[in-house]
Amino acid sequence: MPEVHSVPQRQGAVVARAESLPSGGRALAKLAGEVLGADVRAVPVGEHGSPVVDGIADREVLLANRAAQRAALKTRSKVLTIGGDCGVELEPVRAARERYGRTLGLAWFDAHGDLHTPATSPSGAFHGMVLRALLGDGDPDFAATPRIGRNKAVLLGTRSMEPAEREQVWRGTVRYLPAHAARRSGMAGSAVLETDSDEVYLHVDLDVLDPTEFDGVGCPSPGGLTVAQLVGSIRAIAAATPVIGAGITECATDDPEALRVLVPLLEAVGACLGFGS
Repeated sequence: MPEVHSVPQRQGAVVARAESLPSGGRALAKLAGEVLGADVRAVPVGEHGSPVVDGIADREVLLANRAAQRAALKTRSKVLTIGGDCGVELEPVRAARERYGRTLGLAWFDAHGDLHTPATSPSGAFHGMVLRALLGDGDPDFAATPRIGRNKAVLLGTRSMEPAEREQVWRGTVRYLPAHAARRSGMAGSAVLETDSDEVYLHVDLDVLDPTEFDGVGCPSPGGLTVAQLVGSIRAIAAATPVIGAGITECATDDPEALRVLVPLLEAVGACLGFGS
């Protein structure tokens, strides 16, 4: 039976809404448990910050949180990780890469590129570095080993990137499907198929959604997808390549009425992972 892991980390984000990520993540994880008929495993994370070290804000507590996740991920079940900030995806994706090998692909739905390193990040926020770390770059204490292959990661729905991140796209560090293309489910499925992956890990930063659809996120960005468009793309990806793990991050609201909009997303991700089967 797949598992839901609640990882209400906020230290990877240094934005105004970061303080709302723990309560939002817990509320979304609770809703996921109800929708998917699953127990929720709470992964302990630090409540306080720590100094900026080597260009990474809250470095010490992030490393401690990662160790707690690693212990929880000793399960052999598929896992839906619910954050918290995007930094909570480092350990689940690394663990999946270790388990499935070089054939693992990564579908990364996010309004932002998450392709910084400590040397290029203007804020030191790790949630803006996590995809690059999964590709094996950046600080050696965070760079994933083994890493995701550079032809295996697809960035979908992104519309807010800084120059250093755009450079990585131009260099082909990741495949890229902008928001207008990611709205079309067939294109999302094709983009993942082109990675020639045998399995895929699915990451959804909720800011990939348009704020008019759902604005309870850490860093809202206009021009995003509707929930229906996101669900269609996820289903197309799952039809193309088996989904072996998933994460949903950056929920900054615990309002039940607002969260209800996300039920179709939870159902779609749950179906990919085999909840209820």
